[in-house]
Amino acid sequence: MFSFDAALLALDLIGVFFFAVSGSLLAARKRFDVVGSVLLASLVGLGGGVIRDVLINAGPPAVFTNPWYLLPPVLAAGLVFFLFESVQRYTSLLTYFDAGGLALFCMSGALKAINAGLHPVAAVLLGVTTAVGGGVLRDITANEVPQLFDAKDIYALPAFTGAGLTVLVWNLGAFTWATALAIAMLVFAFRILAWRRHWFVPLAVNGWHRQES
Repeated sequence: MFSFDAALLALDLIGVFFFAVSGSLLAARKRFDVVGSVLLASLVGLGGGVIRDVLINAGPPAVFTNPWYLLPPVLAAGLVFFLFESVQRYTSLLTYFDAGGLALFCMSGALKAINAGLHPVAAVLLGVTTAVGGGVLRDITANEVPQLFDAKDIYALPAFTGAGLTVLVWNLGAFTWATALAIAMLVFAFRILAWRRHWFVPLAVNGWHRQES
């Protein structure tokens, strides 16, 4: 049986874990210590949800009222601490875990907006904000150019796609565990394909030439 609260909590916790692993991988690449790894994992994993809850005035953010939210960043930092020696050559892992978090958070943000009574357009925007917010905080903290603003990559469009489909399917009364999984897989595939095939959107000024890396 589908439960809205259970679906939202599951999407949030799994999304926190995926984003947190991406944060710990970046911390390891930057040679942060284990405390820095936990903090960066927490920032990326929980940042988007905090922004979401503050924007919709949902009271104290979920991370401060539900201790389960603190577990995924610790698990992610521990996983990277013990396994990074064997996975550090796979630099694409960070992108894969980030894509997983993006796919889940764009849905959880849209669902929470719907539950708060926001109209569909606002729900889509909140889903995107939830999805990209943590990644921006992670990259800025680690002194990286946020992926959201990388001219040679597509980051926000997969989140828009996932949030839009979530709102559409919900309004059609067809949102189930199966449709949620399908949306998450679509967003994940979109993000990874865009990264692998170097898809991009036009620059802000027409006529400017895109510099090659």
